[in-house]
Amino acid sequence: MDTLSYKTVSVNRQTVEKRWYIIDAETEIVGRLASKVAGMLRGKHKPSFTPHVDCGDHVIVINADKVRFTGSKLTDKNYFFYSGYPGGKRLESARDLLKRRPSYVVEKAIKGMLPKNRLGREMFRSLHVYAGSEHPHSAQQPETITLK
Repeated sequence: MDTLSYKTVSVNRQTVEKRWYIIDAETEIVGRLASKVAGMLRGKHKPSFTPHVDCGDHVIVINADKVRFTGSKLTDKNYFFYSGYPGGKRLESARDLLKRRPSYVVEKAIKGMLPKNRLGREMFRSLHVYAGSEHPHSAQQPETITLK
C-alpha cells in the first residue's frame, strides 16, 4: 500500500518571503480594489498562507486619485471624523475627500478589510498608496499586476 505523505507548510517570520507588487488603480472600483489588495497584504494568494503570521507582500497602489465609486456613493457616502471635542464631529462626502486626500479613501477601504489586531496593523504597514503615477519604490523592482 503506497501512502503519500504531505507536509503542511507553515511559515514563520524568518522564513516568509515578501515580494513587491504594483497595482494601477485607474478606473478601478474602490471596494473591489480594496478586497484584492487586502488579500495580497494578508498573503492569501500564496500556497504557504499562515493565518497567524504576516506572510503578505508589499503592495504599491498608484493613481489613487482616479478610482471610482459605483451608484450614487460618490455623493451619498460620508466619511466621519471626530476631533475629540464637544461638537467636533465632521462629515465629508466621498467626492470632496477624493479631491482633497485621494490616497486616504483607498487606505481606509483596505484597512477596513484587514484584521483588527496587531497583526492587521503590521500588515497595513506593507501598503503604499500614491495619488499620482509616480512612486519612490523603483529600487525594490516591483512587479506590475493587473486586477480583474
